[in-house]
Amino acid sequence: MRIGQISPLSESVPPRCYGGTERVVHYLTEELVRRGHDVVLFASGDSSTSAELFASVPEALRQAGYCGDPVAPELIQVDVVADLWDRFDILHFHTGPSHYPLMSRMPVAHLTTMHGPLDVPGQRELYNRFNQIPLVSISESQRQPLPDANWLGTVYHGLPLDLYKPEYSPSNYLAFVGRVSPQKRLDRAIAIATELGLPLKVAAKIDCTEEAYYKASIEPLLVDNPLVEFLGEIDDAGKQELLSNSLALLFPIDWEEPFGLVMIEANACGTPVIAWRNGATPEVIRQGINGILVDSVAEAVAAVRMIERLDRAVVRRDFEKRFSITRVAQQYERLYGHQIQAQSDRGMKRPGVLSHELLIHAT
Repeated sequence: MRIGQISPLSESVPPRCYGGTERVVHYLTEELVRRGHDVVLFASGDSSTSAELFASVPEALRQAGYCGDPVAPELIQVDVVADLWDRFDILHFHTGPSHYPLMSRMPVAHLTTMHGPLDVPGQRELYNRFNQIPLVSISESQRQPLPDANWLGTVYHGLPLDLYKPEYSPSNYLAFVGRVSPQKRLDRAIAIATELGLPLKVAAKIDCTEEAYYKASIEPLLVDNPLVEFLGEIDDAGKQELLSNSLALLFPIDWEEPFGLVMIEANACGTPVIAWRNGATPEVIRQGINGILVDSVAEAVAAVRMIERLDRAVVRRDFEKRFSITRVAQQYERLYGHQIQAQSDRGMKRPGVLSHELLIHAT
């Protein structure tokens, strides 16, 4: 198939450090190329890929210190993709909704993977208007605010099986990886580690929009707390070392998490996850197999005390079975094929819409 992958522009593909969506786009693109597809990646010029790269901007916007309107480069990218539509059998968008008005009128198959939360104001009105845009969710939980949108299926994220190596004899510390934000609840992770007297290594990004929160709510917890080591943003090599050697990854979220890529990154290292029961965590974490679901700091403390009962080899095997990039590519190939057929089917009232019999659900 001739496939166009359209990535957000805030980070390179793959991202240098933090960047979940761009990381997912990278793994999928590389696997599709490996499987023999003709793939063009629309992304920033500092991206690295086995596909043909079409640079929509010279450098990832965050790394370049871009302070302009982020919609401007996104709209330019959409227009460039539209100019090249006849090169493709299918266009796969991982971006915001800027392409909806144009793609709903274009004679090419397409779909959009939703990577963020959908419980924000305006979403229902948007998808009532664009109710024929074909969408893919990354968890069943993600769909709940918009159950009547045109969902084609759910495809869980996946990783290359050789990306991380498991470690079966961890060191005596806990890990936290993510953004410093009210939703990610680093404060809970610090409270857990402090209660247990265990070191906590924190690999976290602080957005400029979250600096005030960090100063007011997190920084005071770090003062005179020798247990917490703040590492900042880390790359894949740093993540391998941090996650594989930790007793557990703490995932103490306080929001409806659409997926949580770092949970399967930890599992790939053989490391179990202690996660709050929010959003997609019950879909990713199998209780007592690859982690433990909790509802309070007290439950999380108790979970850490019993974490060594979980077999890290079983954690790794569960990851290999459920979250490989091969499975992701296979599911998308099926969706691509159905969308291409629907687009060419002259009997369809609206090209690009799948019947419910063709839905794909994550397994």
